[in-house]
Amino acid sequence: MTETYTAFEGQRRLAAGPLAEIALAVKRAAGGVAPILIYADATGKAIDLDTRGSETEVATRYAATVAPQETRGRGRPKLGVVAREITLLPRHWDWLGAQQGGASVALRKLIDEARKREDGWADAKRAQRRAQDAAYHFMSAMAGDLPGFEAAIRALYAGDRKAVEAQVANWPADIRDHALKLAYEPTADL
Repeated sequence: MTETYTAFEGQRRLAAGPLAEIALAVKRAAGGVAPILIYADATGKAIDLDTRGSETEVATRYAATVAPQETRGRGRPKLGVVAREITLLPRHWDWLGAQQGGASVALRKLIDEARKREDGWADAKRAQRRAQDAAYHFMSAMAGDLPGFEAAIRALYAGDRKAVEAQVANWPADIRDHALKLAYEPTADL
């Protein structure tokens, strides 16, 4: 799924969508009175864009591109095994080395067992925390001086949606709506 971004011109939402669309909207709106800020929806953090050049150059700069294939080194690349370094105490290495199949097999088995123990609840909790963090970052930047900010953050992390909605009810509509979207309507990218 394509990562999405949201641009604000002052307290008004300017555009939302893929980065190329945001970059063009920001370029077209440049020179206005209000500052333009762009946020990654997955994290709620502000990002910078380079909107120099023509609209075609800007669109090309931020068009979705396929990441180059990572060159593989040691390991068993055909199986997807990638060698990386880890640091353990000598007693851990001793235990791993004594396991049937060696250290690598033992570590893979331990990781697979831990992953099996995790259920949908753990995944949902992680997604909820990512959404809360994204909302927090956005709210801190755009609403940190607005009335009810601190109470809204406390309610956000307490999982009290009604209290969050009550605290942000009088905020500028676009800021309020985006904060609630980040907190309670996480995208697949999150």
